[in-house]
Amino acid sequence: MMSSNQTLIRFEHVTKQFQEGDQPRIVLDDLSAAMRRGEFVALVGRSGSGKTTLLNLLAGLDLPTAGDIWIGDTRINALTDRDRTLFRRDHIGFVFQFFNLIPTLTVRENILLPAELNGWSERAADAQARRLLDAVGLLDRADVFPDKLSGGEQQRVAIARALCADPALILADEPTGNLDADTGAQVLDLLTRLAREQGKTLILVTHSLDIAALADRILKLDHGRLMETKNESANHANRAN
Repeated sequence: MMSSNQTLIRFEHVTKQFQEGDQPRIVLDDLSAAMRRGEFVALVGRSGSGKTTLLNLLAGLDLPTAGDIWIGDTRINALTDRDRTLFRRDHIGFVFQFFNLIPTLTVRENILLPAELNGWSERAADAQARRLLDAVGLLDRADVFPDKLSGGEQQRVAIARALCADPALILADEPTGNLDADTGAQVLDLLTRLAREQGKTLILVTHSLDIAALADRILKLDHGRLMETKNESANHANRAN
């Protein structure tokens, strides 16, 4: 069940440790934070800082070594593998750097798949897919296959797919990292605009401080610890743009 209160995500004293030979390696070290409903949070840090690891924990794709992660009223690290899968299906949308579209499905079929898996009727899923195709400017490409699209078009399809089942949370892992600067800016604008219009919580992993400056909050991972970047830094980046 999803809570109706203002906080959507809460993680408490989360640690993630991997074993490398005989030595443990702590990737995330005692992290605690909360994100509100409808908030856009940028997660920054150098390569290897644990950004994708944290995203995987929030999605229930991996489990913390210690600590708890709550989404709404659900402590996701207490769920079974199957229940975490069902929870992701019902409440989380994903946008990946490399699109991850299914090549044997058309654009429309890729988009409506999450809604169909979530139990929507065929008519309702198709109507939702077409609404989102219109929103991302690809209604005329509904029946083509992903390999006929440019990289920017494929990422727009991926954004529509992430929103199709009406999830509360969107997780985006370097969604512009595989695109040129101009196309990436257009895709980022589309993602953030649609997320805000639909009241979604968006957590976006990025290396770019310019992209991060567009967020409501910036959280930085450094040597396994999480810190919040001051608003002045985000405002300065916005002025630099």
